[in-house]
Amino acid sequence: MAEKREYRMEELARLAGITVRTLRFYRERKLIPPPRREGRIAWYDDQHLARLRTITALLERGHTLSGIAELAEAFDHGRDVGDLLGVGGPTEEEPVHLTPEELADHFAGEATPENLAAAMDLGYLGTDGGEIVHISRRLLEVSSALVREGIPLAEVLAAAKEVRTHTDALADLFTGLVLRHASAQDLPRLRPLARSVVEAELSLALDRRMRADGSRGGRP
Repeated sequence: MAEKREYRMEELARLAGITVRTLRFYRERKLIPPPRREGRIAWYDDQHLARLRTITALLERGHTLSGIAELAEAFDHGRDVGDLLGVGGPTEEEPVHLTPEELADHFAGEATPENLAAAMDLGYLGTDGGEIVHISRRLLEVSSALVREGIPLAEVLAAAKEVRTHTDALADLFTGLVLRHASAQDLPRLRPLARSVVEAELSLALDRRMRADGSRGGRP
């Protein structure tokens, strides 16, 4: 395990590429956690350095200090990813570890405190120590692709909340079907069948919807 490093204020500011005055300002605004005190000496560590570099990166991406403060507070009080996934629970989804600036890059200027809170409420985002974790690489890639197509992230998250209601009902339907004729031990083995049914039915439903919309538009 790497030895934990600590820095005096002047060294930390130099490593972060900021002035001591700026560092004091960030500390007063509570953008970074309090340092460890040893008498009159304040000691900072690598978490402080990472946070300062994140602040710089987010400022370069157009975020305001007020917005960064709200993001930092949300991250500091976010739910642990273990609570979201269930420690040891089965999943086919791949969690993704992200820095705040990587999250901002995925969603351009739409990684706002409001959208972050909505994603956390949905259980899409959690924390793992000082890192942010998205519970599903597939959902992260799809949602960021929709935002790149011009769909506001707030609307993507609102739609995801509705989808969650329907998919919970589908999961209950499939689980009930299996438990009436098999056992809970069979659920992991039969799970791919449920996914295939949902994917096929959604594909057919999209076909029907596109044909209907095409017909209303006068197209063949």
